This record gives sequence, C-alpha cells and structure tokens, in this order.
Amino acid sequence: MIKQSLLSHIHISILNIFTAKLPSMAEEAKPEYNTLYPWKVQVKGGFKATSFIYGTVALENTGFVANIVSLVLYFWLKLHFDLSGAANTLTNLMGSAFLLSVVGGFISDTYINRFHTSLIFGMVEILALMMMTIQAYDEKLQPASCGKSNCMTGRPAIMFYASMCLFALGSGGVRGSLPALGADQFDQKDPKVAKGLASYFNWLLLSTVTGSLVGVTVIVYISTNKNNHNWWKGILITLVCAFVGFIILALGKPFYRFQAPGESPLVRIAQVIVVAIKNRKLPSPESTSELYEINERESASTEAKIAHTEQFRSLDKAAILHNDAEPLPWTVCTVTQVEEVKVLTRMLPIIASTIIMNTCLAQLQTFSVQQGNTMDRKLGSLEVPAPSIPLIPLIFMIILIPIYEFTFVPFARKITKHRSGITQLQRVGVGLVLSALSMAVAALVEVKRKYQSLENPLKPISLFWLSFQYGIFGIADMFTLVGLLEFFYKEAPAGMRSLSTSFTWISLSFGYLLSTIFVDTINAVTKKITPSKQGWLHGHILDQNNLNLFYWFLAILSVLNFFNYLYWATWYKYKPEDNVSIMDKSISISGVSLVKTAEEDEPRPQMENLPLNTLK
Repeated sequence: MIKQSLLSHIHISILNIFTAKLPSMAEEAKPEYNTLYPWKVQVKGGFKATSFIYGTVALENTGFVANIVSLVLYFWLKLHFDLSGAANTLTNLMGSAFLLSVVGGFISDTYINRFHTSLIFGMVEILALMMMTIQAYDEKLQPASCGKSNCMTGRPAIMFYASMCLFALGSGGVRGSLPALGADQFDQKDPKVAKGLASYFNWLLLSTVTGSLVGVTVIVYISTNKNNHNWWKGILITLVCAFVGFIILALGKPFYRFQAPGESPLVRIAQVIVVAIKNRKLPSPESTSELYEINERESASTEAKIAHTEQFRSLDKAAILHNDAEPLPWTVCTVTQVEEVKVLTRMLPIIASTIIMNTCLAQLQTFSVQQGNTMDRKLGSLEVPAPSIPLIPLIFMIILIPIYEFTFVPFARKITKHRSGITQLQRVGVGLVLSALSMAVAALVEVKRKYQSLENPLKPISLFWLSFQYGIFGIADMFTLVGLLEFFYKEAPAGMRSLSTSFTWISLSFGYLLSTIFVDTINAVTKKITPSKQGWLHGHILDQNNLNLFYWFLAILSVLNFFNYLYWATWYKYKPEDNVSIMDKSISISGVSLVKTAEEDEPRPQMENLPLNTLK
C-alpha cells in the first residue's frame, strides 16, 4: 500500500514537471495542485474569479454613470456652456470614451493581458478624476460667464480638456479589456462551464446597474445639493470608489484565468486583405479542401480551427498557396485566418444597426436631464435632483435581471433548446423595438411638459413623468447591452475577443457622436426654415425650443433602423459551435486541465511537441 502510494506520488510529480510550462491559450487556467494530496484541486476561473470583477465594475460605474447623468448640468450651470453646448460636450466625451475602448481591446489582445490592461487604464481614469476634482473645487480654474456657447479659455481650458481626454482614455481602455477578462473565466470548450458565460454577462449588467443606482442617488444628490456648490465632493467620491474598485480587481489576481496575448489582430486582418488582393486574379480552387490550412500536427497552437464558410468567397483567395511559394505570413493565409476576417466582416452591419439606439440613449443623458431640471422635483419634503431620475429604470433592471436569469431563460431554454434561452441577436432586436417606443413616449411627455410650463410656469409637471421614457429604455438597454456583449465575445476568434467585445462600446461611441451631429445639423437646417429663424434646439431656455420634434425624429428613425436590423440579423450566420478544433495538448487529471500560469512565460521547446502517449 505504501509502495503503491509512493509510486503514485512520484508519477504525479513527474507529470507536474512535464506540464508546468506547456503552451496554452489560457495563460493562467492551471489549478492549484497539491502533490501530497492530489485529490485537492482548486480550479481557477469561474464565478469565484468574476466576483472580483463584479465588485470592480460596480464601484467604477458608481462614478462613471453618475458623471454621465450629472456632468451635463455641471457643464451648463457651473462651467457656463449653453444648452446644446453642454449636451454636445458630454456626448463628445462619452463618444470618445467608448471609441477608445478599441485601444484597450487591441492592447490586451496583442501586448499585455486583460488584467494588466485594465489596471493600467484604471490608473489613467483615476488621474483624470483627480484633475476633475481639483477644477471643480478651485474657482480660479473655472471660466466666468461670457454669454457664448463655450467660455473655456486659458488655464481653465487646459485643465478641462486635459482631464476630459484622460478620462475618456482611461474609462475607455477599462471597458475594452475588463468585460473580456471576466468572460475568459469560463472555458468555452467545456459545455457545462460554457453555460456560465451567458449568466456572467447578465450578472455583469446587474453589477453595473447596482453601482449606477448608488451613483445617481448618493453622488448626484451630493453634487447638486446646496445650489450646486458641491460638485467637487461628488467627483471626489467618484474618485474614491474607482480607486477601491481597482484595488479589488488587483486582489483577485490569484483566482483569474488569463488569456495570453497573441499576434496583433489588426495585422492578421491586414494580411488577409493584402494577400486576397494580390491573388485576386487567381482562379478559385474546385474544392475548399485545396485551400491552405496548418494541420494539427504542424500547429503549435491550441486555438480552435474555424471551418470554411461560403460567404465572402473573394477572401478565400488569401488561402491559395502557389505551388512554388513558401507558406509565409504575407504570401498565404490559413483558412482559419480568413474565416476570422469573415466573422468580423459579418459583425459590421450588426454594429451599424445598433448605433441609432445609442443616439437615443444620449438624449436621456442630456436633454432629458435638462428637462427634469425645469420640472417639479419634489417628492414630499424631499427635492430630487434631476440627474437622479434614471434610478427608476435602474430599479426596474435590478428586479428584472434576476427574473430574466432564473425564470425566463430556463423556460425559453426548454422551448428553443438554446443555451441562453433566446439568441443574442433576438435580444438585441427586442431592445431596438423598445428604444423606438421610448423616444415616442419622450416626445409626448415633452409636449405635456412644455404646454404646462408655458400655461402656468409656477406649477410645472412632476419630474416622474420622465420615468416612462427612462423605464422603457432601461428594459431596452438590459436586452441590447448584454446581447451585444455576449454576441461579440462568443462569435469572435479567441485572439480577438477583447477587440470584438469593444465593438459594443464602438456602437455606443458612434451613437453619442451621431447625437452631436444630429443636434448641430438639425439646428442649422431648422434655423433656415422656421418662421422664428431659430433652430429646434437653440439657446439656454428649453421652453423656446422644439425638443419634442427632435424626439419624434429619433422615434421614426429608430423604427426604420429596426427593419434594417431585421434584414442583417436574418442574413447573419452564427459561427458553428462544433468548430474543427485541434488536439488539446495539456494533460488532464480528473478532468482538470493543467496548463501554463501567468508567471511561467519561459518556453520549453523540448516539451512542446511531445505526443500525449509519451507522458502516460
């Protein structure tokens, strides 16, 4: 018995030596393994790891969302921007932040892992919040009222635009890497574990909503209390929350599975396009089996191969290898590499179809807040800050997300046999319908608000009339945001998942930037055709505007966009679940894969290509 136990112990120790540095896609998927007690295995990843990410997301969004809904008033009342100038400044800031998520996604896919990328950009965001706090506190760094749309000059302008740029870069980089880090904690090759991915994105949204709820109540109340003299206190709380959040993220490092950075996804895309153009005059092969692909034994990668698809056949020419040519990167591409580009190309119309919805979202964070500031904000003896009105949809979402996860998904799963209950694109479609309805309701509410304000300025309608448009859009956002995040992560090739997940934020970015374009264009056009020679959204006084017409414009545009989305969603072909995958080169003990950790970066060339039977 002792001899058998000793031999078993030696055998396990040898396996640990051999498998300690085997290459793998998952940089730190290796469990903690006890050689004395081999049955005690602590697996990394899963919901234990994502609990740290949920905490970070909640705390970071406490300030981020509070800034989104309150900065428009800060720009308007404290920094003396005019009505449209304050709205455009905020939408430009948010658009830039979400657009720069591509930077975080690209860096985490190519150079450093998603964990370190999140921390680096988190420090940039904290620096920006420090600068914003100082400017909000020091009146010497604030511009004087000048009667123009933008009064920023000199030192205040330098401080303001520097802090805005850093905030956009930091928060954008975090959003480009952090959601994908959480999704990496679920092994897509294991069907049981992969089911947790859909739940992960639902709980990620719940964490975001929970943090946002604190932001739009506590932080907004402190910022706007006492005649708007406490803006610096609200931003300071935002700074503290973000700092604590990233400390929590750092504390979770021992539990994370890490995706090792690989070849630049942009280079891989460029190679396919360049080689396809070079080979454009070559005849297509009679059989797709003649296209170039590295076979399993030649490949040193554990990345799954992607099966050939028929769409975009012109790109297949990048996988044609001349008889006398060497298989070099800029000479020929693998079928998998070509299919990666096809996947990303198929995603482009989906991204474009969700931009209008995010343009609608921008209005709820700008003009709707300005509406609320002119309405009756009293709830009994309490005066509710206008930026706190989003707490209504946030409360809806906090209630609905668990119901969706525990009730709707299991029920729908029995009917559709789909892992997530309904497909990701179906979720997005529901959100688009609700966003159009939200804008129509917003137009009706604005008609009522303006009529009452002009009829009897001393008795404005209640702020809570805005809850209808906010509530409908909150449900729309619950469907669309989670659907897009899961869609882009699951459909993307393994080496491009951060970049692909950032497509969700690119859609948000373009939505915010398009809002600025719409506001400026509609002001310019309507200024020429209205009898008053004033644009729909001009000046500082909301009652002299035609905001309701702008909302109707967005509602009609959203309906047309939905039909456009239906076409592309029907056209889209999901990536097959049963992709042709290469052999997993890691050793398995009791079904737990032993692969390289983050600290084990040194290669072991003598072990890389050992067949499994040599380790038995």
